Amino acid sequence: MELHESGEMYLETILILKNEKGIVRSIDIANKMNFSKPSVSRAMKLLKEDGFIDMDEKGSITLTKSGNDYATKIYNRHNALKKLLLNLGISEDTAEEDACRIEHVISQETFDAIENYIKNI
Repeated sequence: MELHESGEMYLETILILKNEKGIVRSIDIANKMNFSKPSVSRAMKLLKEDGFIDMDEKGSITLTKSGNDYATKIYNRHNALKKLLLNLGISEDTAEEDACRIEHVISQETFDAIENYIKNI
């Protein structure tokens, strides 16, 4: 299943927060993404319905296998694109922002070529 950019951003944020904090709650996501708690709650409901996350009775959010795989794919894309942009001489802030935008729209074919190029530089 393919997600829209916002769904991908939520999954990537959950993965990052899990790596930083261990436990992820909706409030952590809202704070990290600067979104309202109701917006995050609605997104979590949709991600749960689509099988990307699980939530326990205490509100802890965990990625399912498919959620983790998807989040890891997007996170890896982000890091590879940012590395490419930095190697091209783009500033850190701009590389971060542009990688975040590009990671959601780039084709797999183009990304594979970029990843291959990065391995050879």
